[in-house]
Amino acid sequence: MAKSSSLNVRVVEGRALPAKDVSGSSDPYCIVKVDDEVVARTATIWRSLSPFWGEEYTVHLPLDFHHLAFYVLDEDTVGHDDIIGKISLSREAIAADPRGIDSWINLSRVDPDAEVQGEICLAVQLLEDVRGRCLHCHVLKARDLAPRDISGTSDPFARVFWGSQSLETSTIKKTRFPHWDEVLELREMPGPPSPLRVELWDWDMVGKNDFLGMVEFPPKVLQQNPPNGWFRLLPFPRAEEDSGGNLGALRLKVRLVEDRVLPSEYYQPLMKLLAESVLSPAEAEEDAASPLAVLEELTSGDCRQDLATKLVKLFLGQGLAGRFLDYLTRREVARTTDPNTLFRSNSLASKSMEQFMKLVGMPYLHEVLKPVINRVFEEKKYMELDPGKMDLGRTRRISFKGTPSEEHVREASLGLLTGYLGPIVDAIVGSVGRCPTAMRLTFKQLHRCVEERFPQAEHKLGSGFWKAPLTSGFSRQDVKRLAVSGFLFLRFFAPAILTPKLFDLRDQHADPQTGRSLLLLAKAVQSIGNLGQQLGQGKEMWMAPLHPFLLQSISRVRDFLDQLVDVDGEEEAGGPARALVPPSVTVREGYLLKRKEEPASLATRFAFKKRYFWLSGETLSYSKSPEWQTRSSIPVSHIRAVERVDEGAFQLPHVMQVVTEDGAGTRHTTYLQCKNVNELNQWLSALRKASAPNPDKLAACHPGAFRSARWTCCLQTERSAAGCSRTHSAVTLGDWSDPLDPDAETQMVYRQLLLGRDQLRMKFLEGFSMDPSLEADTRKGSRATGGAGPDAQARHREAAAHLLEVLADLDRAHAEFQQQEQEQAALGPLRP
Repeated sequence: MAKSSSLNVRVVEGRALPAKDVSGSSDPYCIVKVDDEVVARTATIWRSLSPFWGEEYTVHLPLDFHHLAFYVLDEDTVGHDDIIGKISLSREAIAADPRGIDSWINLSRVDPDAEVQGEICLAVQLLEDVRGRCLHCHVLKARDLAPRDISGTSDPFARVFWGSQSLETSTIKKTRFPHWDEVLELREMPGPPSPLRVELWDWDMVGKNDFLGMVEFPPKVLQQNPPNGWFRLLPFPRAEEDSGGNLGALRLKVRLVEDRVLPSEYYQPLMKLLAESVLSPAEAEEDAASPLAVLEELTSGDCRQDLATKLVKLFLGQGLAGRFLDYLTRREVARTTDPNTLFRSNSLASKSMEQFMKLVGMPYLHEVLKPVINRVFEEKKYMELDPGKMDLGRTRRISFKGTPSEEHVREASLGLLTGYLGPIVDAIVGSVGRCPTAMRLTFKQLHRCVEERFPQAEHKLGSGFWKAPLTSGFSRQDVKRLAVSGFLFLRFFAPAILTPKLFDLRDQHADPQTGRSLLLLAKAVQSIGNLGQQLGQGKEMWMAPLHPFLLQSISRVRDFLDQLVDVDGEEEAGGPARALVPPSVTVREGYLLKRKEEPASLATRFAFKKRYFWLSGETLSYSKSPEWQTRSSIPVSHIRAVERVDEGAFQLPHVMQVVTEDGAGTRHTTYLQCKNVNELNQWLSALRKASAPNPDKLAACHPGAFRSARWTCCLQTERSAAGCSRTHSAVTLGDWSDPLDPDAETQMVYRQLLLGRDQLRMKFLEGFSMDPSLEADTRKGSRATGGAGPDAQARHREAAAHLLEVLADLDRAHAEFQQQEQEQAALGPLRP
């Protein structure tokens, strides 16, 4: 049985941030840290005191993490970035509410004495002799200390306090991983028992010493269980100073998910029930007691999106994703009497289709949109059609022909917009063959389902999902086309154009001018996806000059949608579980700077060579350029650790190391430098995921480099010396390319079903519903589908009883494993 822990983090926006630049503004970004490990960095929002990021991260991490911190900084092109403030959340505070944290939180000032990190290794003995009681404090070593000097290291020493006595260790110069191995002996003075406090300090020749952290043990602990092992360093106890909002605030959403994942065989009955639910799609409309029907009724909000992702992955692994989506689609379409409201809400069906497109179609999306999105960012053209937003003064500054009129700006903008829209439409309508077959088959099922439900042409489409009343060019075929384009254009292409950073199309958010250009392009693509139903209506009549181009594009998109659903083939029902990305597929690629482990006679920064890298599930390969025919490669199965490297090792930022072990058991280290911390995090995460199944992973390694006959981190002189810092192989970022994990996905489904167990029992086995509104909805649904007779009610009772039995079995299995853990812990508690 495995334990899993993950943090769902959303950095939404900031407000009232202080100005740090001479222009009276700031360029803010956020750093996200888990126990002082940088796990994510948002993009920079330029020239804003109320930035909107909207960036989400799922961080898979060890169970024993202590705190999560958000730092807001102002990016400067020259010198160091300015720190604006921070928010620190303890693990206990996050776990206090299962729904997590969703609120505005004021930023606090960053106190250097509170910015401590690392651990210290101690062995304490309390002895008695003829002279009285004596305490031996064996200060062995410390690791991962905060860098306090400009070199990226510190000069640490330890100071031990017991009662009125204190002693100090020697100072170890230029390291964050000191080895003291010194025993300090302190005598007990008359009076009550005293606690033991050990402080770490960075020695400075000029000015005062810098605090590095402390640990403290009360007298009872010293007497009953003297400290012996590694202990986390803490700041001096003090209340965090609230700035009163003077430093601004962040809106954050944070949720901690911790669970025990049982061995695979325990989940087979539930997985079988889930599969049976979707293998009888003809009964989907009347299904009321299956696991999927219960989940559909229970979930809401952010939980619905998480559940949709897990369910899509779970059914992908069984070759049943299309049948699962068809099941949800049929249920939603059957409940809908007016096509205006079809898929309008963020139902489980809508969210599942969205997550399916991201999981299966992201490479396709990148192939279609990335060339034009890159052009928009790089060319930075000024485009505006709305007279109320036109900046004629700005246009005058870049023009040599005097002040243009609104008409001139409109004509120039129209030409630029069509110059971008043309290639976008060309790429979309020409992509039928490149669209993943799984997506095409799913759209075909959706197309057929809507056609069967709404066969008549007299359905007048108004507001809602279809956005506007019928236009003169509307055909009866458009009802079912809109079902497909509503997802593909309105929920996939248009959002990706509007916020390319959130779809991994760009590393940074757009500046305000580029953002406005993207908004205009997204509006145009949305109108095309609506098949022109908004044209000539609403408040945005300033889009009218673009209408001829849009109408011309709509006819091409109709043909594209017809071709898209003209596909043969079916999913393999009940197929074996598979990886979402096959091992041979490249999951990450790009230029990195590479340096071998071997010492070189050249200067440090010249030892790094620019190489193009490809990572798949099998190899990490590289060559001089993407076109270079000869490639070198490192088998992923040889990787034993993937870790950050201290800046002080090479006097370079954003360096990581890949530690491998060949067939002869010899270890090798390859150093790679990334261009920024975002790229570093993404490569670290991708490499750790790819190598996760490898045996013999290292528990510790050196975060420095072996140079000048010693390690730059711990100063040990043996190249083969044991690592001085823990590895972080469990810390990875979740994204659409993550491999499937059927056990973890089924475990989440089980947890969600538990929430509705009592409601399910009372509704189907005891004859009434806890929630009258749900009972009324059920009666309404029964009338819409012709009613549920005695036979159907009997089937529902039988299905509900079967589901409750499966949940009870899983409940017992969890209880048994938990009891085993408690018994093992009672036999011998492990020291930290």
